[in-house]
Amino acid sequence: MIPSIFLAYTLMYLIIPKQVIPGHYLLAAFCSVVLIILTAVLSAALSMTIVDHLRHLQADKLSPRVAGEPHPALYIQLGTAILAGLRGSITVGGVAAAIKLMKCFYEKQQAALLLEKEKANAELQMLKAQLHPHFLFNTLNNIYSFTQEVSEKASGMIMGLSQLLRYILYDCSKPLVPLDKEFKMIRDYIELESTRYDNSLDISLQLPNADSHLIAPLILLPFIENSFKHGASQMTEHPWISLHITIHSDALSMKLINGKPETVKVTTPGIGIENVRKRLQLLYPDQHKLTINVEEEMYIVDLELDLIKK
Repeated sequence: MIPSIFLAYTLMYLIIPKQVIPGHYLLAAFCSVVLIILTAVLSAALSMTIVDHLRHLQADKLSPRVAGEPHPALYIQLGTAILAGLRGSITVGGVAAAIKLMKCFYEKQQAALLLEKEKANAELQMLKAQLHPHFLFNTLNNIYSFTQEVSEKASGMIMGLSQLLRYILYDCSKPLVPLDKEFKMIRDYIELESTRYDNSLDISLQLPNADSHLIAPLILLPFIENSFKHGASQMTEHPWISLHITIHSDALSMKLINGKPETVKVTTPGIGIENVRKRLQLLYPDQHKLTINVEEEMYIVDLELDLIKK
């Protein structure tokens, strides 16, 4: 039983999750062969020591050994024990690996079905949002042309809103978008929001050059929306937001900090953040790390995300 437990658990919780599932098949085959041989040797060692000793004790009680009776040769005992261990280990290892693989494939299939369901819902929502987009943009263009003569600031806001809507309706229908377009959308959104504060908003923005990577659309925007909704817009004095994003070795690191009002109503987590958590789990499983801290005077969001190269 001890060698079988050693083999089964090593296969199920080390070799299959770490090597077979990621696709390292040659390494997995080599490690499995070595593991089966080690299990056979362990089984043989236990059989020739503890088990054999107990067997002889019981046999001597029932039928005492005749003096001078030869013992089987050691190499014969060892060979027989190893063959028996190999037979048992292959059987046990095969059953354990089959059970684990079936479980892994089932979980992967369920995750794929859930992702398809989420994708279908997202596409349905996108289709609803795209209802008569040409009418919407034509109307915005008409308003823009009228406001140019009345208020330059208002016309700029309308143009910024038009660009945001165009990006959301058309570019975001793809599973991945260029990261530089996503950064441009973030800049446009921040500029559009900042106009509401005149010059009272203190904002620090650092976005790197990102022309060689792709990202899931609108995966960063909910955090920035939250920094305005629950931070800057709630502060009566000196609202501030700090957004710094860096890219290193195909990994994005975002640190978003914003001020927190002195009196904050206790509310449940926003649906936008919960949705983006689910999207991260579905689109970037084991490829992201998200930490949100609520301090006494600020909110801090740390996000690390593995990017895809173009």
